[in-house]
Amino acid sequence: MRAKLDIEAEVTALDDLSREQLAAQWEKIYKCPPPKGVRRELLVRAAAWHLQAKRLGGFSTETRRMLRSAIDRVEKKLADRDKQPSVVTDDIKVTTAPKRKQVLPGARLVRDWNGKTHIVDVVEGGFVLEAKLYPSLSSVARKITGAHWSGPRFFGL
Repeated sequence: MRAKLDIEAEVTALDDLSREQLAAQWEKIYKCPPPKGVRRELLVRAAAWHLQAKRLGGFSTETRRMLRSAIDRVEKKLADRDKQPSVVTDDIKVTTAPKRKQVLPGARLVRDWNGKTHIVDVVEGGFVLEAKLYPSLSSVARKITGAHWSGPRFFGL
């Protein structure tokens, strides 16, 4: 009972730590800095989980088995969708997202939309459609369709 109260007090004390102190704890625990823009609340929860897992034992064998099975299913789906490089961290394998194709100046993108062929030239400052310069492919797609689209997706990149 005493140990439970000690853990509760330590977890509660995490709320009093500054973001910098929580980030330092993250680095100590995970051996890397926290992701950029991560909320303070996540840092507190990660520190609290680690503290409790260290004292109470973490995931059970059955939970680890279920997580491994779920990860394997997701990896199989991703591998079937398209082959991507992967990184192994501890006992968890993480699949990285494919890199988006870079469109270089001088390229020409062609897309048929509602029976009309649209030709977009890629230039240093953006994208040219019908002699007008656009800052992004998404703004070009919006001009063509009248709705919000992901420009790279609209042009099949």
